Amino acid sequence: MCAYVRLPGAAAFAALVLLMLLLLYAVHRWRNPRCRGRLPPGSMGLPLVGETLQFFSPDASFDVPRFVRHRLARYGRIFKTSLVGHPVVVSADEELNHMVFQQEGQLFQSWYPDSFVEILGRDNVGEQQGAMFRYLKNMVLRYFGPESLRESVLRDVERAVSSSLCTWSTLPAVELKEAVSTMVFDLSANKLLSLEPSRSKVLRRSFFDFVRGLISFPLYLPGTAYYSCMKGRQSAMDVLQEALEERKRSAEAPGRAGGDERARRHVDFLDCVVQEITREKPLVTDKMALDLMFVLLFASFHTTSLALTLAVKLLADHPHVLEELTVEHEAILNDRKPGRDSDGITWMEYKSMTFTSQVINETVRLANIAPGIFRKALKEIQFKGYTIPAGWGVMVCPPAVHLNPDIYPDPLTFNPSRFKDKPEINRGSRHFMAFGGGLRFCVGADFSKLQMSIFLHFLVTRYRWKNLGGGKIVRSPGLEFPDGYHVQIRQCD
Repeated sequence: MCAYVRLPGAAAFAALVLLMLLLLYAVHRWRNPRCRGRLPPGSMGLPLVGETLQFFSPDASFDVPRFVRHRLARYGRIFKTSLVGHPVVVSADEELNHMVFQQEGQLFQSWYPDSFVEILGRDNVGEQQGAMFRYLKNMVLRYFGPESLRESVLRDVERAVSSSLCTWSTLPAVELKEAVSTMVFDLSANKLLSLEPSRSKVLRRSFFDFVRGLISFPLYLPGTAYYSCMKGRQSAMDVLQEALEERKRSAEAPGRAGGDERARRHVDFLDCVVQEITREKPLVTDKMALDLMFVLLFASFHTTSLALTLAVKLLADHPHVLEELTVEHEAILNDRKPGRDSDGITWMEYKSMTFTSQVINETVRLANIAPGIFRKALKEIQFKGYTIPAGWGVMVCPPAVHLNPDIYPDPLTFNPSRFKDKPEINRGSRHFMAFGGGLRFCVGADFSKLQMSIFLHFLVTRYRWKNLGGGKIVRSPGLEFPDGYHVQIRQCD
């Protein structure tokens, strides 16, 4: 009878021991993934969570993010980790980075963790592979390529910059990051969708909510940054869906082809999208089109506004660079023929802004707005004695390259002249990947550089500004201005 009474306790104890052994085995397997070769050194962190919390921890420094910096010092330029449940090899090795970019489709393919894909959309352009990706890329380049920039976008950027700076100069103070974000977003939304001001404002507010939680721990609970991000995305998608449906109805309306200007040419990018999805055998679905427009809007305003805000701060902190930049732009004005419209920047003048280009390259090198560029190994890869298993993620780490003192001496110093006589840097290289690299080099890079160049031209030739507060930089791991950057802008006498 006594033995019978004690049996359940013994069984429970045995079950507990078995459970503990299973948990220990699971932890062991998590921390020691199976591999037919030798994995790079590193730690997989805690089961499921991995080292995600450390990856997202803020760092008030221009330097390589603390997460990567500490592991580079401990493990070397290639190490393994786990982020949001995925095994990842992090690379600061220029040869491996080059292989990742050049071997897309053979050894690697574009990939991002599931939580990031949820943010940008399951059908976003980054998730497309091979022929479909090239098709969408060419579709975007037809509207934002060099010819379009020269023929129409240059004037639109001029008008937006001139109007915005004029308005800001009448205000006692401007929070520059938000102001520039608004300017760039409204310009991009107009070129993409031709939205009326009220709807553009709703869409802008949704995107601002989205951006605040973009690079955050993926915890979908009310009050978290990720929750705000996803709600912002849904609100933005509702506006885009409505705009797409309206434009499709307009395209199908009888008599439209008579004298309607939209029937004869693409007025905005949405017209181009509607033509694609209403073809007899469309390659682009409605969902792909919506995710494409969402990503284009996000990429066109978020990265550019951050880079421009940082550029203005760096110029204010380095008067000798500001002076050299001002000399270049005043020379452009002085070289114009008498009687020519002094307000209109020509394409030739834009392309002559060599020091401006150096300032932009140096700004985005220091900004490192994209803390990581993700790919996935399609097959088992051997590299420098290490094995990267098939299916593992690979994160190319631009900050570790851009801030490497062996490549850029005194890397934390703002020195635009380091890019002098390096025109090849504009299309990406082993040592410069601010706009990505390989097949997926950013299609909006030229548009972003155009906006920054025109903004700096008007700013240094017509205005002066002074810092009022803020300007603190934090990486978490993306670049942020947590206190904003407050300035006062005044027209020159």
